[in-house]
Amino acid sequence: MSRSLKKGPFVDPKLMKKIKDSKPSKSVIKTWSRASTIFPEMVDFTIGVHNGKEHIPVKITEEMVGHKLGEFAETRKFTQHGGRMAREEATAKAQEAQSAAATTEGTGEQKTETVLPSTPKAQGTNKKK
Repeated sequence: MSRSLKKGPFVDPKLMKKIKDSKPSKSVIKTWSRASTIFPEMVDFTIGVHNGKEHIPVKITEEMVGHKLGEFAETRKFTQHGGRMAREEATAKAQEAQSAAATTEGTGEQKTETVLPSTPKAQGTNKKK
């Protein structure tokens, strides 16, 4: 536990004032305080937590009590790993699924596509002389 017990959990006073003054509704309460702890009074509210670019609406539930608001608004966007090889594998899987779906449609005819092989890399270009 990193915070002293005598200090208690942190919550932004402005955020608590906004919550006490309003009732749970569809309106979003915007906050930049990602470090605020979620209290039981916040349940059923929708809080817009700032992720550095925009406010992410977070619907507070019972399971979230005790956690921080910032845990529920991601700050980084995940982009898929891989490059050319991953794309080729994905297209191959998609073609297999498409051909499997074509054979099970009930037509009885299997659709085949001609796939040209990619040109292989020249070998021996990195050898020391």
